[in-house]
Amino acid sequence: MEAARDGRSFEKLHLGQYEWKSYADAFKTVCNFSSGLVRIGHQRDERVAIFADTRAEWQIALQACFRQSITVVTIYSSLGEGALCHSLNETEVTTVICGRKELKKLLDISGQLDTVKHVIYVNEEGVSSEVSLAQKCTSWRVESFEEVERLGLETPVEAKLPLPSDTAVIMYTSGSTGMPKGVMMSHRNVLAVVSAVMTIVPALGKKDVYLAYLPLAHILELAAETVMSAVGASIGYGSPLTLTDTSNKIKKGTQGDASALKPTLMTAVPAILDRVRDGVRKNVDAKGGAAKKLFDIAYSRRLAAINGSWFGAWGLEKHLWDMLVFQKVRAILGGRIRFILSGGAPLSGDTQRFINICLGAPIGQGYGLTETCAGGTFSEYDDNSVGRVGAPLPCSYIKLIDWAEGGYLTNDSPMPRGEIVIGGPNVTKGYFKNEAKTNEVYKDDERGMRWFYSGDIGRLHPDGCLEIIDRKKDIVKLQHGEYVSLGKVEAALSVCPYVDNIMIHADPFHNYCVALVVVAHSELKSWASQQGITYSDVSDLCEKQETVKEVLQCLAKAAKQARLEKFEIPAKVKLVPEPWTPESGLVTAALKLKREAIKKAYEDDLAALYS
Repeated sequence: MEAARDGRSFEKLHLGQYEWKSYADAFKTVCNFSSGLVRIGHQRDERVAIFADTRAEWQIALQACFRQSITVVTIYSSLGEGALCHSLNETEVTTVICGRKELKKLLDISGQLDTVKHVIYVNEEGVSSEVSLAQKCTSWRVESFEEVERLGLETPVEAKLPLPSDTAVIMYTSGSTGMPKGVMMSHRNVLAVVSAVMTIVPALGKKDVYLAYLPLAHILELAAETVMSAVGASIGYGSPLTLTDTSNKIKKGTQGDASALKPTLMTAVPAILDRVRDGVRKNVDAKGGAAKKLFDIAYSRRLAAINGSWFGAWGLEKHLWDMLVFQKVRAILGGRIRFILSGGAPLSGDTQRFINICLGAPIGQGYGLTETCAGGTFSEYDDNSVGRVGAPLPCSYIKLIDWAEGGYLTNDSPMPRGEIVIGGPNVTKGYFKNEAKTNEVYKDDERGMRWFYSGDIGRLHPDGCLEIIDRKKDIVKLQHGEYVSLGKVEAALSVCPYVDNIMIHADPFHNYCVALVVVAHSELKSWASQQGITYSDVSDLCEKQETVKEVLQCLAKAAKQARLEKFEIPAKVKLVPEPWTPESGLVTAALKLKREAIKKAYEDDLAALYS
């Protein structure tokens, strides 16, 4: 534990080096755990829920269930009590595999769970108190992961492998638009995407090391790890809070996950890449002087080259800048990254170029949804364009359909625009026990092809690449008839250095929009120091009129750069000092905004902005 200046204590970790398990050893563990599940009384027609952070045991448990043709229910470890109850009861889960903090959550709602009979916990420090409580206060059979594995080793059970059409996973969405829905994925769906992605990234294989830290309950991470297993790459497990040497939970002077692992491949959501960009820029600005000038020159020279200029930094000059400037930046993620897959949300062109130059690695942007098993489009390895998400994967078909209400038509010039519809063997079965919603967004055509209507708006470039430009659910019509695309405006304004997170709110009964801005503490404090503004804490600073004025001016500048219309620029803002985290219930595990939850939490503030 480390004590902060205000007297609060924070847990800091000294993680040490990675310990490795061969694929042969992992397979033995899978077989043993698979047999152990049967031995503790889990029936093949019953479902197992994995309710834990990303770790090796998560993946081992998943493969063990598949070996017995058991359907797995995946649940975000950050899910709230109501959504957790709903997910477990709806799927009639009988066995839950969890970590220590997830076991604590289960105990809090034990009286509301209808079907749970077995709980398998991963051995962690301090878990014994929760185990004792579970054994004392519930009727569950509680076993450790190792005990189940040992049971299977002592009395092996023959495998019962699944059919391609069997349901592999019921994946619950993160609930950004309400109660989570369970998406039913077949083994055929998963393999269709895996085999398609393997054709896109060159030379995937045993020499690669993949850093796994995003939630495995998210389809992006699950698909990525399945690809890594398929090609025999090494997988090292980490977490967003221990990712780099300066991450919140890493003890100063010790290594984060990336430094210890030195990965060659990783996936990331835009929010993570934005933080890497902001962190590098903050360090460069803090150094100032010659170091900042050198970085700015190197960056502008490489940017010119990437944008196609013959007068940019190429050849020997490129290598010189790499050695002098960018080598230190690349050490943040271990120094060996050769490819990053970004997905889950649109990535800004500014961040994409920054990562391309500073980390020296291409970013593959993908577009897909839980409902399409992450399959949809994927940019080519050598595609340097920004703002696009690539051409259709070999397993997917993409078509656009008119959305006249929003003004997006397939006969638009210079490029067709419309709602994105995805078809192919990667399109999933539908929503568990929700036939009405399934029939609303899934359709089968006369040839038997299954299509999913995404609700996202895209445009198709002449070379067949897709660009995401809007979302039907995020569009609000103002009092005078103008349409505001909330997600588009948020993406444009998030480049403002004072913004850690932002939600645009538009009331249809008014002619302007407003914003809730979660402030970037270091940037705001730095500005206040330069202006000679005194304040007691960040909350006090956020209340000052000069601070609000400064942030509004910064947002207006970002809006001008993005060429937003006047009605798209927030007229008023509320500055929020507390970060929005999955634990707060205001963002999903993939860091997407939960609009309804945020609106409810800040109901009075939003009303005041319109008063």
